[in-house]
Amino acid sequence: MTWLPEDVQRLLDAALVAEVAVIDGGGRPVVHPLLPLWDGERIYITSSILFSKKLEHIRNNPRVSVTISDPAAAGGLRARCAIQGDARIFEEDPHETWERILPLWREKEPAIDAFLGKRYALPLFFERSLIEITPRRVAWWSDGDVGRAPATAAGPEVAA
Repeated sequence: MTWLPEDVQRLLDAALVAEVAVIDGGGRPVVHPLLPLWDGERIYITSSILFSKKLEHIRNNPRVSVTISDPAAAGGLRARCAIQGDARIFEEDPHETWERILPLWREKEPAIDAFLGKRYALPLFFERSLIEITPRRVAWWSDGDVGRAPATAAGPEVAA
């Protein structure tokens, strides 16, 4: 069972795009639009291993932020959220490790099956690392009005 509020969980379930911010080697944020996959406890994203600065940045600083701010990308939901968390990269086998989140990917974006049919024609796309994000803190706006202070919550292992 997760501590994240229902509004945030609904956003994670619905969103086809989230802005994932990582910190580069100079301490600056870099934002990547990615498909967030939510299993009820953690957020998963994938990254091509080919020339991936994102993976390098996460290896150097695993603190990340996941923001869902576009109502069109969130199925029309008005709520917004910004989740701070810690990322962990799984790189054992770039051809298969990411497949463990394939059911979540299929559920959210069934078009992935069309790409899977071309897996060997597009080999570089399918050489992927799996990134698991454990939420630590969240700010959210249930009504989408980011002009006011957000509601906030922190996970049980986060010191006050």
